Amino acid sequence: MNYLSVADVAKKWNISERSVRNYCSKGRIEGAFLTGKTWNIPENAKKPERMNKRKEKPKTLLAILQEEKARLYN
Repeated sequence: MNYLSVADVAKKWNISERSVRNYCSKGRIEGAFLTGKTWNIPENAKKPERMNKRKEKPKTLLAILQEEKARLYN
């Protein structure tokens, strides 16, 4: 299996190197491991989904009001 560096993966996924290193350290990239201070990432690794990805917005006024009410009373 071939492994890529953090810089190579950052270019491939079009994100910063810091984000790639963070994904690796949090264990969100399967098969990534450290050798000294260098992360080795499998070339077939997939970019993890964002944790704070926005939810779909409510489509009706009723749904919006129900969400607001739930936030107020919880």
